[in-house]
This record gives sequence, C-alpha cells and structure tokens, in this order.
Amino acid sequence: MNISSFDDLLLAAGQQSEPQRLLFVFAASELPEDASDEEKARFDAGEGGALKPVMTVDKLPTEVASFDALREESKGTGAHWDVVFVASLSGRAGIAPNSDEAGQPLQMMVQAIHTGGVANFLAFSRDGDIISFF
Repeated sequence: MNISSFDDLLLAAGQQSEPQRLLFVFAASELPEDASDEEKARFDAGEGGALKPVMTVDKLPTEVASFDALREESKGTGAHWDVVFVASLSGRAGIAPNSDEAGQPLQMMVQAIHTGGVANFLAFSRDGDIISFF
C-alpha cells in the first residue's frame, strides 16, 4: 500500500497480518550553534537546520483517531515540535506489542534521527503533510 497521508498509515496499520504498535518521535527543528550565514538564512526561510527529538510515544492504531487528535494531544506536553517520525512495531501470534516492548525501538529511532538516518520512517509536518528527506 502506498501511504500518502496519516489516514493511509492508520489504515495500513490496521490491515497488517499481526497487530501493530505505532512508534512516534516528535522532533524540533533547530539551528546548530556553528551555522554559517547561508545556513542561518535558509533556516530563517523555513529550510534546513537540524532535527532534535523532543519526545516519544507509542500507541496502538486504535488509540489514534486522526493526525489532528495526535497533534492536539501533543499540545498537552508543552513540548514544541516541527516533525513527527513514525514507525510500527509488529506483534506476534495475534498479540500487539506492549509499551515496554516499544522502549528500545523508540530509542533506536531517536538515535537514527540524531545521525540523520530517517529513511526507514514516515515523517509528517505539524500540518499533517508527509515530508520527504533526500
């Protein structure tokens, strides 16, 4: 299935042969301290910068009604974010992974984001638009 929206993601998660747990890493865009003038100008124009993970959460697909609901829930944390990265963790024998099982994969996602290894994740802007990194 080609995922072109958050709703597609929720639909795909529900159609898998094993139950899924969705993994979310919210990241804020920031300008590195040693940024050049060109990098500063790009950042001010809404491009470039570095992504810093600010919070993680895991949820069953049934616990996420929509992207708008996820964004609204995130406001309660007080953490500012610009991009949310999403991956899924597959269950076994018809049983969905629990939150404890999601801890290590979430930390691996955080580390991957720190090093720029985001190709295996879906990414959405605060507006719910898919973001492509290349």
